[in-house]
Amino acid sequence: MDWRDAEATFEDPVLERTTLPQMFEQSADRNAERSAQRYKGGIYDRSLVSAGILPAAPSGDYAEITYEQMQRIVRNLAAGFRDLGVGAGDRVGIFAHTRMEWAQTDFALLAAGGVVTTVYTSSSERQVQYLLSDPDASGVVVENQELLDRTVAVEGDLDLEFIVVMDDYEGYDDRDDVLSLGELHERGKEIFDLDTYESWLESRDVDDLASLIYTSGTTGQPKGVQLTHWNFRSNVNESYRRFGPRPDKTGVPIIDHDTVALSFLPLAHVFERMAGHFMMFAAGATVAYAESPDTLREDFQLVRPTSCTSVPRVYEKLYDAIRTQASESPVKKRIFQWAVGVGQAYHTTDSPGVLLEAKRAVADRLVFQQVREAIGGNIEFFLSGGGSLSAELCALYHGMDLPILEGYGLTETSPVISVNPPEEPKVGTIGYPLRDVELELDTTVVGDELGAAGGDVGELLVRGPNVTQGYWNRPDETEAAFVTDDEGTRWFRTGDVVELRPDGYITFRERAKQILVLSTGKNVAPGPIEDAYASSEVVEQCMVLGDGRRFISALIVPSFEGIRSWAESEGIDLPDEPKAICRDERVRERIQAEIDRANENFESYEQIKQFRLLPEEFNENNDLMTPTMKKKRRNILDRYADEVNLIYDEEAAAEKERTRGGAAAPQ
Repeated sequence: MDWRDAEATFEDPVLERTTLPQMFEQSADRNAERSAQRYKGGIYDRSLVSAGILPAAPSGDYAEITYEQMQRIVRNLAAGFRDLGVGAGDRVGIFAHTRMEWAQTDFALLAAGGVVTTVYTSSSERQVQYLLSDPDASGVVVENQELLDRTVAVEGDLDLEFIVVMDDYEGYDDRDDVLSLGELHERGKEIFDLDTYESWLESRDVDDLASLIYTSGTTGQPKGVQLTHWNFRSNVNESYRRFGPRPDKTGVPIIDHDTVALSFLPLAHVFERMAGHFMMFAAGATVAYAESPDTLREDFQLVRPTSCTSVPRVYEKLYDAIRTQASESPVKKRIFQWAVGVGQAYHTTDSPGVLLEAKRAVADRLVFQQVREAIGGNIEFFLSGGGSLSAELCALYHGMDLPILEGYGLTETSPVISVNPPEEPKVGTIGYPLRDVELELDTTVVGDELGAAGGDVGELLVRGPNVTQGYWNRPDETEAAFVTDDEGTRWFRTGDVVELRPDGYITFRERAKQILVLSTGKNVAPGPIEDAYASSEVVEQCMVLGDGRRFISALIVPSFEGIRSWAESEGIDLPDEPKAICRDERVRERIQAEIDRANENFESYEQIKQFRLLPEEFNENNDLMTPTMKKKRRNILDRYADEVNLIYDEEAAAEKERTRGGAAAPQ
């Protein structure tokens, strides 16, 4: 049976039309004795631990709780929230890093009838004020003392009835509206009644609002995307059809109660919330929390996950770390490069033959086994979303027997629109649409053209049960986000230009708003050009420019570790400071060689003609990346406006000089 037909006929207890807390309750009953969550010691001063509700995990290691224990905590917290006044439809914020308590709080608030609204931990006081006032939040659950103080600093502009703190905290003894999560749990435990609790669940409908997830604000003020229980639940169902334990899946990785997931993306982001949280708990999987980004490699070893979800930037960083570790000497570096080439060839060849099979076995023994062991040894597949992944980098992972299954979606689509099936992944695509998602194209955005695979190209329009009804208190923005066709069908405009291939898979081209229109009239998608440097040893980040200009240029952050390694191998003595390295002519020549190599794969008008080297990485701390690791292009352009102007002013001056020289010659 074809996997598409198998998806359509698949039956499983997970596939129900229920609210999210009902989904959790049913899974907890099915998987009562199985491990639900793993939490790490030595990271947080958990109030659930100090209150004696959970034992402390060993410092630097993990402890776990079963579904039955998690269910008990969720129920008591839900009763506590009801006692604080949370009722049906009340908005409550969660302001914390991804951790065990975030997940428990989420299900508890949903069970109490609340609507969860999300706040990123990097939010400034001004942003916190907006993200809690815009939804008119009645309360907020914060992580620790720091975020408590940040919230209290702006609460005069809010109408909060309570603040709950996940960790132990100091001060505020004179306030009865500030309490710890441990205290809230005990308060709920005293009054919990099962019949009453079940009545709360039964009173909520699948079409009721479940969450407001605020967009990252890369193009203006964040908007609250309204997502119902069924928006999320339908996306869980259809994603589970693709990855769940279908009878036809023989020798294919699945997600079920044996899955161990490592969670580290922000749960405030829709991708992790659905794929790493709702779907995992629906399946009865174990979710372990990498509760410090500084210990991620250690956490892979401790947890030994079978799967995890992440964004392209993390896979780029992980590959950099793998390559660095495997290139400790010139000999090891050559072996690694040879093995990667063999892996890529093996992955892209339909009939490898005896010689390539033998080379693949040697590469696996010398390199790939150690790479897989370095990240726990049990990874069956990665899921990637939240941005475009370099096809070359994706093929590198597949070549190491660490397949990355790339998907695509938006906050407004809860989020998955398409994802590569484990049975038939196609590198370079963002997968095949989920069963209940309908697609159309608006080809007027780019004109009438065919893509590389012979499919139509245009802005992607979608409809389905996972699509939001609109933005919170933004009727004009909501209307602009949808279009109605001649037959009266309402479609959501994704804002993304894609190719719908003849085989049904989708290839991502670029955000429509980020298409660069050169002064020559040529349209250029910056994403594929930037992705060409994802596996580069000497380029850390690249941002392509050229809108309204005559040619393409780039701002490039060197990989300083890679540059120093290259310099050492060449006997070149470089300065220590990043700024001085960026000014070094030998470094510029090395980066130019990398650009020349990448330019060979693009049309002449898509090639980078000029560049500037930058001494600092784009990241969340300097406000040049979103919490989900997308470039804030407007911020980058503002910060480096002088460098951008220099690129084009110098070229304009040179062009003027060339023109003047040509005119003067005949005189």
